[in-house]
Amino acid sequence: QMEYEMLCFVVEQVPQIYCLEVESNSQEEEEVVQSRLLQPLEWFLFGEDPQAGLEKLQQGSASSQLCGRVFKEGETVYSCRDCAIDPTCVLCMDCFQDSVHKGHRYKMHASSGGGFCDCGDLEAWKTGPCCSKHDPGAATAMETPGLHERAQKLFQVLLRYATDLLVWEESYELAAELQPRVKEDTYYCVLYNDEHHSYDHVIYTLQRSVQCDHSEAHTHTALIDKEGRRAVKRGKLRSCQQAKDLIRSHSEHISLQPLRVEILHSAVMAHQSFAMRLGAWFQQIIGYSVGFRQVFCQVALEPSSEGDQPSLISRLMLHDSRLYKGARKFIHELIFCSLLMETEYKRRFAIEFTKHYKQLQKDYTLDDHERSISITALSVQIFTVPTLARQLIEEGNVIKVIVDTVMELLSEHLDANHRFHFQGYNSDKFFRIQVIFHDLRYILISKPSVWTEELRTQFLEGFRVFLGLLHCMQGMEEVKRQFGQHIEVEPEWEAGFSIQRQLRHILVMFQDWCSSDETVLLLSFRECHRALMRCNNQPFQSEATDYYMCKHILHVSPYKVSQEPVSIHLPISRALAGLYVQLCYTGAVKRLHEFLDPSCDFTWFAEHPLRCVVLAAQVSAEMWRRNGLSLVSQVYYYHDVKCRDEMFDKDVIMLQIAASKMDPNHFIMLILQRFELFDVFNGSLASKDQELLKQWNRLTEEMLYLLIIIVGERYVPGISHVTKEDVTMREVIHLLCIQPMAHSSLVKGLPENESHETGLETVIPKVATFKKPGVSGHGLYEVKKECLPEFNPFFFHYSKSQHSKAEDAQKKRRTQEGSDKALRPPVPPPFCPAFSSIVHLLCCDILIHILRRVLQRAVEDRATYWTEAMIQRVPFACISLPLGLLEEKAQLGASTVEQVTFDFSLKARTIGSEHRKSVFHLLSKMTALPSLEAQKDMIKWTLQMFEMVKCLREKSSPAASMSVEQTKPEEIVPDKDKAERKRKAEAAKLHRQKIMAQMSAMQKNFIESHKMLYDNMPESSQGEPVASRESLPSSTSKLCVAVGPQRGSTPAEREVLTCILCQEEQEVQARSPAMVLTACVQRSTVLTQCRGKTLANNETMYPLFMPPDLAVGTHTGSCGHVMHATCWQKYFEAVQNTTRNRLHAELIIDLENGEYMCPLCKSLCNTVVPLIPLEPLTLNYENAELVGQLLTLPRWIQILSARIKGLNHLSGENTALCGEGQPDFRSILSFGVKEPRKYSDSIAEMLVVCATTVHRVGLQTGPNELCPAVPVMSWNTCAFTIQAIENLLQEEDKTLFGSLQNRQLAGLKAVVQFSATQRLKSSQAVIQKHFTDMLGALLPTMSSESTPSILEVDFFHLLVGLVLAIPALYQEEAVDLQPSAVSSAYNHLYILHLVTMAHMVQVLLSSTDDTAVFGGEEGEAERAAAELYAAVSQCTGGSVADRVRRGVTPFLRCAALFFNCLTGVPPPEELSSQMEALCSYLALPCDVFQLFQEHRGTVFPLLQRWCGHPAVTKALKGEIYPRKRNRLIELPEDYSALLNQASHFQCPNSTDDERKHPTLCLFCGTILCSQSTCCHSQLDGEEVGACTAHAATCGAGVGMFLRIRECEMVLMASKTRGSTYPAPYLDDYGETDPQLGRGNPLHLCPERYRKLHQLWQQHCILEEIARSLEVVNVMFAFEWQML
Repeated sequence: QMEYEMLCFVVEQVPQIYCLEVESNSQEEEEVVQSRLLQPLEWFLFGEDPQAGLEKLQQGSASSQLCGRVFKEGETVYSCRDCAIDPTCVLCMDCFQDSVHKGHRYKMHASSGGGFCDCGDLEAWKTGPCCSKHDPGAATAMETPGLHERAQKLFQVLLRYATDLLVWEESYELAAELQPRVKEDTYYCVLYNDEHHSYDHVIYTLQRSVQCDHSEAHTHTALIDKEGRRAVKRGKLRSCQQAKDLIRSHSEHISLQPLRVEILHSAVMAHQSFAMRLGAWFQQIIGYSVGFRQVFCQVALEPSSEGDQPSLISRLMLHDSRLYKGARKFIHELIFCSLLMETEYKRRFAIEFTKHYKQLQKDYTLDDHERSISITALSVQIFTVPTLARQLIEEGNVIKVIVDTVMELLSEHLDANHRFHFQGYNSDKFFRIQVIFHDLRYILISKPSVWTEELRTQFLEGFRVFLGLLHCMQGMEEVKRQFGQHIEVEPEWEAGFSIQRQLRHILVMFQDWCSSDETVLLLSFRECHRALMRCNNQPFQSEATDYYMCKHILHVSPYKVSQEPVSIHLPISRALAGLYVQLCYTGAVKRLHEFLDPSCDFTWFAEHPLRCVVLAAQVSAEMWRRNGLSLVSQVYYYHDVKCRDEMFDKDVIMLQIAASKMDPNHFIMLILQRFELFDVFNGSLASKDQELLKQWNRLTEEMLYLLIIIVGERYVPGISHVTKEDVTMREVIHLLCIQPMAHSSLVKGLPENESHETGLETVIPKVATFKKPGVSGHGLYEVKKECLPEFNPFFFHYSKSQHSKAEDAQKKRRTQEGSDKALRPPVPPPFCPAFSSIVHLLCCDILIHILRRVLQRAVEDRATYWTEAMIQRVPFACISLPLGLLEEKAQLGASTVEQVTFDFSLKARTIGSEHRKSVFHLLSKMTALPSLEAQKDMIKWTLQMFEMVKCLREKSSPAASMSVEQTKPEEIVPDKDKAERKRKAEAAKLHRQKIMAQMSAMQKNFIESHKMLYDNMPESSQGEPVASRESLPSSTSKLCVAVGPQRGSTPAEREVLTCILCQEEQEVQARSPAMVLTACVQRSTVLTQCRGKTLANNETMYPLFMPPDLAVGTHTGSCGHVMHATCWQKYFEAVQNTTRNRLHAELIIDLENGEYMCPLCKSLCNTVVPLIPLEPLTLNYENAELVGQLLTLPRWIQILSARIKGLNHLSGENTALCGEGQPDFRSILSFGVKEPRKYSDSIAEMLVVCATTVHRVGLQTGPNELCPAVPVMSWNTCAFTIQAIENLLQEEDKTLFGSLQNRQLAGLKAVVQFSATQRLKSSQAVIQKHFTDMLGALLPTMSSESTPSILEVDFFHLLVGLVLAIPALYQEEAVDLQPSAVSSAYNHLYILHLVTMAHMVQVLLSSTDDTAVFGGEEGEAERAAAELYAAVSQCTGGSVADRVRRGVTPFLRCAALFFNCLTGVPPPEELSSQMEALCSYLALPCDVFQLFQEHRGTVFPLLQRWCGHPAVTKALKGEIYPRKRNRLIELPEDYSALLNQASHFQCPNSTDDERKHPTLCLFCGTILCSQSTCCHSQLDGEEVGACTAHAATCGAGVGMFLRIRECEMVLMASKTRGSTYPAPYLDDYGETDPQLGRGNPLHLCPERYRKLHQLWQQHCILEEIARSLEVVNVMFAFEWQML
């Protein structure tokens, strides 16, 4: 009754709340749901006010011990390599930060979504299962009476209601009990998500079908993709039907499948919406207490009362693949937070899951959604729990269930022989089937320590079924050699190999499980043996016959790999080999006879693996060329590290097993037979066909190599007494013998186990030393010297190229060390007893016969059998000789001569010795063969080994017989031979001399005829400025002063430079054609004191006064390469024409803005700076002194004022500061004038080019050479560039002069000279106006309304402006004049003095602590100034003075750089940053405070005016001097701290929990939400992403960002250009890890971060981007502006 009432309540309320209009307001809807539906339900549950009930509940119960956080896609998760039971055990960020694993070897990676945090799960971790938050607390059940029953009733009703609705198939009707009283005629047209149609398809369809605009369609599509479905139309049934038909027809046009559209009645839609809302409500209620969770689990799992229906949770699971995305997520999250959090219920759920496993997987293969939102993805949560896995094997035989599922799904690919054949398979479906193998791997992850009888039975049953799967693979996809013509269609091979790769770890895990129990091992070996006997891919075509060689008879069936079908897939044979090795390893091999018939034929076991090896050999001998690439690829993977341990390696083991069981002569005869070389070595087959001979040679090589491997490769636990660690160690040594390698390359070269571990970390310190990386590149491991003797030149895992590389590297190393080139094979470890008989292969008659035949051919040099490959064959023979000798030596060393049955050396000496043709004799002869020079050392060493073994046998000392070796070859080779060789050598020598003489004559001839060329060759062809300095001897002593009447003279130097384009030299002169430097002008915020402030950018306010916070400056940098202006113009035009045709060229260089790449160094440039020579000046010092007596500072100020007034034609009151002798308009000219310098037209033209670029880039306006701001921008870029360079030098603690690179110095000088000369191309009236305005900031008498106060000006910019503008005052109407050297000297001196004093006052004002001094109103200004002055004069030496000195130093350093470039006066030797030297170079008193004393009369009135400015009183706490240096932000040392920061990042503009890309600005530390539509904004009328918008304000368009989750940097230069760059974080092996691919812990590398900092400070980001884009060929343009 109560249940019925509850349902009625829901039925009544739901349609009144949900689906009332097309677009509901979710906020309002949620409030109504809470008040009208959920609160009454909660009242019922608690039986009182929910708040009160909840408080009681929380007092009684403890929090959960499991974390259970469900991961979103892209969230960073951590796994501990030391403690996790398997790699699927992971922790969320918060638990990891609070756990013990933070100090262990952990891995981090991005979750694909859907997993959950294993913190608190005792079975997932070996140690530290809980973080500090989830320490186990006793979970208590509910106490409140009646609560349990009510919860049960409520959950039953609501969960059944939700289930019924989610699995409801009818779209127009509801179930009887849910029918509304009145049925409305309102329907919804609902569009569902699928994986076939792209975003654009759906948007297009919606725009056409339901008449909505693009943004609306985009919103619909985004929500459909996120939630799985969305109502796109509401209305009567008929209109919805029309919309449905339209959508289907439109979407069918685009792709063959129509979109899925349903029409739902509004009541159905309303109830389904509420069912979804209940999901979140259930999670909230379950989260309140453990008791609620248990009740919920009980309700979900209890079987239905109707009997035929499964439990509610099973119904939901079985319906999963038909549900839409949102409903699936709802079910999965419910399962996560309930069933998987309770151990008992997890077990019951696992049994249900296994029961329906086959059906669920079949549904999944037909489903088109990704696995992460399929119910089958839950298998990882169940099957990886060791106790559950074991229980599922015992009770539900889950292995059998999984394998049966695979078999059923793959059954369509079986052919008539019951073997797989994958021609024409569906790749998507096949991929889905492969995923099932993961589940098998999960089940086998932890092998049992205790076996029960039940477990044994069920495991063996499962293994038998698994062998059935392998049976279908044994011999699948056979190939047959093509004769005559090439194969037409490449057969399908990838599917077979992808299954092989999936099975690789599963096979190893089955073997591990078997080996943990002796009975299981023996029984499974028997099963495997039976399976192999049942295989039907081995019928021989003909009867066995006898083969004879060296008195031995082999009885075997004939079979030719080159003529009959052969398959590379032999999983059962290989599994058998693996199990046999396990038997030997565990010692169970002793009991094998109880289980197997001892007479079983091992030749037969070896047959298929041997065919496989022969197939690989024939492919490498190019016998299968007509079979196309598919076979080559198969053989490649057969040997490749990803597959070889279950393919090639196991085949070798099978051959070793056969060799240990068979008569050695028969074994080698079998190998010869299968290699099709039997007749060749029997002497019954000869041929003149070169192609055939070549094939025989290759096959002989491969066969000998195989024999070497069978005898020598013993590094397998079970074949010899080695551990897994020894095996890994040997692999690593051989990889490092090729070349030093990075850690990641080593990991790629080693086979992984099922936990993705290679065992590298434990062995690497023993065998290699680590070399740390520099600022780029990565750390490398180099093999230790003591491990080099382990190097085996015939290591069987080397590919051909690796083999030759390793051999070359080792020979080179031995040559450097001065030892011989013989690469001696190391002594292999002894075989285990079961394999010990293999060594008898080496001393059997057939092998000795083979070696003799090989050596004999080499020595006799018979032309028909002689090819290059023959020579290479000998070392193979030689290597098998040493193996024999080493083995014999080892045995002799271990026991007495009588016991040793191994008699290789005796046979090698005696067989054939009557004709001097024993192996030993032939070898001795070979030392004299010139064609075998490369192998000589090896042969010598082999002969020495013979002697050594002989001595061991005869018990004499080896030293006595060692001397034989030196004389041997000479005795053996007859004298006739010797004479012949000598004659040949002489002839060759003569021939060589003759050719050399001819060459030398030709060379002389060429030089004679092209003499002109050689004479005109430039001495220096590099583009760096090469100055040939021929300084004129100076008449006066060298003065190191750059300013004022004591100024040193400018050295007259000739500068001769070479153009990098035409390679012609030219002297830089004012009147000759221009030479230019490449340059790049860019806006910069490197020195800004206020990140993020935008500049007002309007035409009226041109930047005459740079504000002291240097918010955005204009920097001009150069790479220092010189060209003729004409050459540059031609080059620039050519670049423009060719680049226009390149794909995506606009991403690299912006042609519209005049960009190009420097022809020599490929730096990005956008203008050129003309080179202007220094004007040689010498001062007449006596004259200068006389002038100085007249021209004092006050007088100079008066003269300037008069001149300016005259120029402005100002009448009015007399504003001069001093009374006597009023100067007139022309007084300024009386101290010396001269004619201005003349410049060639091309220099003038280049001045304009450069100035317009600086103006255009700096102010971001269109090009306009007549704008009055052009000269100002030239001065500004000059000042800013100097400030940036001074800042850089100060930061790196380098001296001011002498530590700049050549290119920086050349660029700086060029920019200063350009700025000084630029005014000649501007209107002089404009410059006079600028000068007046600038002077107004220093002399308040001239100031106007707009003049800024002394706190609002950067004084270095002002200094540069005044010094470069003052010559314009000398302009007369009729004549061009400019100040003479003396005039200039005083102009510079007084400007510098005034500016320095003003700057000092600025520093004082900004740094004073006591603002009260400068009190409020105007009237107090004078007192304030007086007090300030008093303060200044008194406290020289106090802390204020220090502060002022520190504050003024950067200004003085900049000034020194400026005057040095302007005047060319060399600085004093010891000038670094010492204040005295700086001051003397700038003609300032050593104690800068003296200036105020010197010019007391002038400065005092100025001080009053400066300090009385209203802005000063307002803004006393202004800038702090010296300015703070900008650095990139501090980054944490450990990368996981950054990831943690990113995980807590909330996007400011969106509330959903979709994956974000948090991106960190390294200039200011802001975290932005990048690549997400939620944070797009408008910039200059264009839509851009968050990073682009931020870079525009923070870095004037330049940005440096770290993408935190991807662990890579992004450099940005403008809206359209950017590039990725390695992050400054390295793992312990010195490697970066983009995309966290490897997931090792990462730590900040200070050197790399410093390099990034320099990249920014040196304004090289643009250049770096252009370079990286130039290297990468851009096929698809990346939209950087959307970042």
